[in-house]
Amino acid sequence: MSDGPARFGGRADVELAMVLDCSDLERSATFWCGVLGYHAEPASPGRYQSLKPVDGNGVELLLQQVAEPKETKNRMHLDLRVPDLESETARVVALGARRETDEPIEEFGWSWHVLADPDGNEFCVLQPPKDHGTD
Repeated sequence: MSDGPARFGGRADVELAMVLDCSDLERSATFWCGVLGYHAEPASPGRYQSLKPVDGNGVELLLQQVAEPKETKNRMHLDLRVPDLESETARVVALGARRETDEPIEEFGWSWHVLADPDGNEFCVLQPPKDHGTD
């Protein structure tokens, strides 16, 4: 695991934010704040809700309320890399996620579950191999 996620992209003048479509801003904000340990910014305008790390160290997740329901697989998704796959999967399911895999997927020493948020957006909870991040 790293010391913390990057707040900015590779260029000093570029800030990275992830945008996620949802049907219910309040429900999605509650879910993702619980999953990520983020807080919802109070001054978000209209159909947007900005979620940011409490300490400011990380990538913003911007929720965008849309009218149309999700219909197909996400073209991009979030990966949550954690030290304990089963306990984190159980915690996220208790917050409202739906498991898409019954058994962990295993590949190259990585283990993960595919889950979906309350709007059906897929994301993964992954446990890296024991030697991940060591030189």
